[in-house]
Amino acid sequence: MTYIVGTIQPKKHSQVYWLFSDSWVLIQRSLKHIFKNPDQLLGLTIQPVMFMLLFRYVFGGAISTGGTSYVNFLVAGILVQSVAFGSLTTSLSVATDLQKGLIDRLKSLPIAAWGVMMGHVTADLVRNIIQAIILILVGLLVGFRPLASLLDWVAILGIVLIFTFAISWVAAIMGLLAKSIEAVQWMGFFLVFPLTFASAAFAPTSTMPWALRVFAENQPVTHVIESIRALMNGLPVGNHAFFAVGWCLLITALAIPVATRLFRQHTGR
Repeated sequence: MTYIVGTIQPKKHSQVYWLFSDSWVLIQRSLKHIFKNPDQLLGLTIQPVMFMLLFRYVFGGAISTGGTSYVNFLVAGILVQSVAFGSLTTSLSVATDLQKGLIDRLKSLPIAAWGVMMGHVTADLVRNIIQAIILILVGLLVGFRPLASLLDWVAILGIVLIFTFAISWVAAIMGLLAKSIEAVQWMGFFLVFPLTFASAAFAPTSTMPWALRVFAENQPVTHVIESIRALMNGLPVGNHAFFAVGWCLLITALAIPVATRLFRQHTGR
């Protein structure tokens, strides 16, 4: 890869070209990690499948969900929870790059500051889509019967992608802030665990105490879950999709500049 240095500056379109070229190289690097290390994907899939079976057969008979069967209620929550935890792989990947010195090696290269982050985030998108497909197939085996149309599934895919994108950029920030791999793990758990369990993932929010219900009904994860659940079951989405997309776009808009600034600090730019 050749860059023009000295007093001659590259043209504007050349800068844009190299910007996307650098990002694509780093995206390919991150994607290769998925297929060269299938244990990574397997590890991310086992946990949500276990949660699916646990809640379906242990708690399902004790939780009332109105006119919707519990397994149809549950799948959206498990899906979003698995995507949230799966997106934290970005933080681990970024922290690993820092620990192994890859970021130090990039200091001398004129690459886009957010290119490394984009590589990890894009790999998360692919990883979570594969994970989601496996999870839905398992759901079908345990009684999940969706009523979604083709357009509904397209909308579900879109919501999953923008949610993954948003959480992955937050995870990138944690990976850049953490001083060790262990710190990344507890930071991710501290963020995702309360947001997924204090939500509409596993039980209707109407059964919760008042203070918890107010939080659960208005936090972003619940809106994402309720949007996907309504689409899967052929129910009115209401304003959940609007708030879900709005929250995701807001989180992304705030997280990308912060992650880019932190990465520049690590590279001394």
